[in-house]
Amino acid sequence: METAVSPSQTTKFIASRAQWPTLFRQMQSLVPEAFSSDGHVLNLIDGTWSHPGHGRHYISPVDGTTLGSMPYLDLESAKHAVKFAAAEFEAWSKVDLDERKRRVADCVQRIKAQRELIALLLTWEIGKPYQQSLVSVDRCVSGVEWYIDNIEGMMDGRKPLGLISNIASWNYPLSVLVHAMLVQVLAGNASIAKTPSDGGLYALTVSLALARRSGLPVSLVSGSGGQLSEALVRNPDVACLSFVGGKTNGRDIASSLYDRNKRYMLEMEGVNAYGIWEFSEWSKLAQQLKKGFEYGKQRCTAYARFVIQRQLFPQFLDTYLPVLKSLRFGHPLLVENDSDPLPALDFGPLINAKKVEELRVMTSEVLGNGGVALYEGDFDESLFLPNQDEAAYCAPMSLINVPRNAKLYHNEPFGPIDTLIVVDRIEELITEMNVSNGSLVSTVASDDPAVIKRVSSELRSFKVGANAVRSRGDRDEVFGGIGQSWKGCFVGGKYLVQGVTEGPAGEQLFGNFPDHIRLPEVR
Repeated sequence: METAVSPSQTTKFIASRAQWPTLFRQMQSLVPEAFSSDGHVLNLIDGTWSHPGHGRHYISPVDGTTLGSMPYLDLESAKHAVKFAAAEFEAWSKVDLDERKRRVADCVQRIKAQRELIALLLTWEIGKPYQQSLVSVDRCVSGVEWYIDNIEGMMDGRKPLGLISNIASWNYPLSVLVHAMLVQVLAGNASIAKTPSDGGLYALTVSLALARRSGLPVSLVSGSGGQLSEALVRNPDVACLSFVGGKTNGRDIASSLYDRNKRYMLEMEGVNAYGIWEFSEWSKLAQQLKKGFEYGKQRCTAYARFVIQRQLFPQFLDTYLPVLKSLRFGHPLLVENDSDPLPALDFGPLINAKKVEELRVMTSEVLGNGGVALYEGDFDESLFLPNQDEAAYCAPMSLINVPRNAKLYHNEPFGPIDTLIVVDRIEELITEMNVSNGSLVSTVASDDPAVIKRVSSELRSFKVGANAVRSRGDRDEVFGGIGQSWKGCFVGGKYLVQGVTEGPAGEQLFGNFPDHIRLPEVR
């Protein structure tokens, strides 16, 4: 007779198929050209994998495992990479569209064949739970396939710009960065990217090695953003800059490009707010709240601020608190039996321990100045390895009475921290939702269409949802920002292609530029 094993006696371990040495060997076997003889990943320069650079310690947020080293380049090497990539454009721009479509489609099929490997790399590198990592790969694949099917009409009367430089954040290496690069080359441009310093090195290396095998003009370099800025931002060989990151760096870049004849699209953060007024569909809200915590709210379209009509606050709490208590976070690769599926978590670690400490400082400032922690989650040690490094993990937290002089009042936490604001007047609702002078998305939840219409018309958000959250979107859905959340061309659908191509003389692009803004109908 078998003896039942209680949960406390169960020993969890990293699934053998997901262990880092196993994945590393798979990468080396798949794209050996991207690694040096001693196993260090290389930069993609001059169309080949070379330049090991200066190794920077590279660890996983999942449990502190050493993944390897980031091959940091110096400025002169980066300038050389940009010069070669710009020269590649001359030949590539003469390749006809049918052949470009064929090669990009070949790359997409190669990536699709490595779907599980790339997803596991994302999980180790940026902490995204495996199922969410699979979604990232799938969105990249399906998004580029949509462009392949529709590119001919988008390119009618247009020509490519030249070399597109990509500096992106670490949270979406496939569905944002690789996706954008493949669309850029599909439109006839050459493309170069800087590996995000905090994560994505191996997933990008594999993906762009496959792209290079398909004959695509892509390059990948690693290094300090500040040190390489002269090569990747202000360099005259760069025809267009695509940036995804924080406001501070984004503002500096926008200032440096103000008087230069260079195309750009700069996506920055803002406080995305969810406003609730005269509302009753609480079960629908619960579903949105639960999904909103995916990946620990490490998304540019995550809702971190909830502005609630005072008389609805008790009903809101009845819906909200059970959702918070149901959240599961922990090591995303643990199983009890090797044949078990990887765990279905809401989120794993944040990107690193430094980010967790930053959130602790922000929340401590709130609590030390009169704010109240309405909820703070606990670590479930059964979801972690015994004695593992948990420094990059952060329990969900919800704060109320946040003082106006606190940093968290005006800034996006980029982690599982919510701020709740209670208001008495609809004018207060609008003011509190507009706290960051521009955001990418927001939502108005109300049973009254007139309320939704009025509030939406006064919000400083690019996309406004009615009783539903908004996202970056895929395929033909346009994306951009208002105010401080965006500078330059909007993207998505035909606008992404227009942003990296030249149209008729005198064309005015849709975008958020210093001297004008043209908004498509997206709200």
